[in-house]
Order: sequence, then structure tokens, then C-alpha cells
Amino acid sequence: MAKGAAHPGFKAVQNKIAKKYGQKKAGAILASATRKASSKAKAKNPNLKKVKGKK
Repeated sequence: MAKGAAHPGFKAVQNKIAKKYGQKKAGAILASATRKASSKAKAKNPNLKKVKGKK
């Protein structure tokens, strides 16, 4: 993603990951990456704070 570009949305990203790993695993991969996002990224995109689950 280009610097300063808007986030395409979680479903779009999950579908992109799913092409390689399958839909269910793609959701887990995306959730894990979202939980590991930096505080700067979370400040820029507050939707990252909504992902729940194991850390």
C-alpha cells in the first residue's frame, strides 16, 4: 500500500490473503497482524483497535 493511501478495508485485505491461504486462515492471519500493529498505525486507523482476540 502506498504511503498515505487509505486502508482498502478488512474484507478486501482478507480476500486478498485468502487467495493464497484460504478464507478461514486469512481471517486469522489478518487479525494477528492487526493486533501487532504499531500504536502510530492504530492512531491513524482507529478500526485497528476493534480487533479482539488472543495476543
